Amino acid sequence: MDHPLDPITEADLQAYVEDQLPVARRIEVETHLCRSPDEAVRVMADLRVRDELRLALAEAPRAARVATTEAARRLERGLGRDRLVRQLRRIAAVAVLIAAGWLAHAEFGAFGVSPVVASAVPPAYVADAVRAHGTAHVRAAMASQPEVPRFDRAELRAATAIDLPALPQEWSVTDVQVFPSAFGPSVEVAIRTEALGPVSLFAVRPGGFDVVSASAVREGDLAAAYWQVGEVAYALVAAAEPEALRAAAGRLAPSFY
Repeated sequence: MDHPLDPITEADLQAYVEDQLPVARRIEVETHLCRSPDEAVRVMADLRVRDELRLALAEAPRAARVATTEAARRLERGLGRDRLVRQLRRIAAVAVLIAAGWLAHAEFGAFGVSPVVASAVPPAYVADAVRAHGTAHVRAAMASQPEVPRFDRAELRAATAIDLPALPQEWSVTDVQVFPSAFGPSVEVAIRTEALGPVSLFAVRPGGFDVVSASAVREGDLAAAYWQVGEVAYALVAAAEPEALRAAAGRLAPSFY
């Protein structure tokens, strides 16, 4: 049967996130999500936040107050799924970490993690950025795939809801393309630079609101620097040193403010 007799409701999606559905109903929900990419992205974001809360509770020091732990569990069960509440969930997750004493250690900065931890587990969109970088190089080598160095920021923003940062004057755009990604349409900008060589600027909407400063990670022969401003995440990819890319990302982020 292609469609369940009982339509999937918002309550079903919330129960799915909270592991409260029987197996048969979970399968129906998953089938529904396969046909609804936008809802699937929102549910995946909720699952990630749920797992962050559970990880915080599981690894919190034994000395953490029982009342704090119980409050966090109630918060995990009770929060709704609209955009504002998803932001509050992230704030609540940070509050749990603070209460458990995670952020009191000198290794951590305010509302962040050390560079070593940040670079160890990059966001999922970084892998898409690396793949898009490779695809851009393949296109550049094909005579039948002409490069498109000129682009309209307003048109891109209207079509994808993605705003691109202002680029340094010494950077030369060689191609701009809209790529598919695990999070929906993304924008890939191929750039020629003297200091870093060929660079790709990748932009995508990962499904949640956040403000994250630039971090860098090595991906095989490449490096990627990534950050997020509001609902759009960005990544610079190049065959360069991670710290050099992170510094370059630091030049782009302030252009939004």
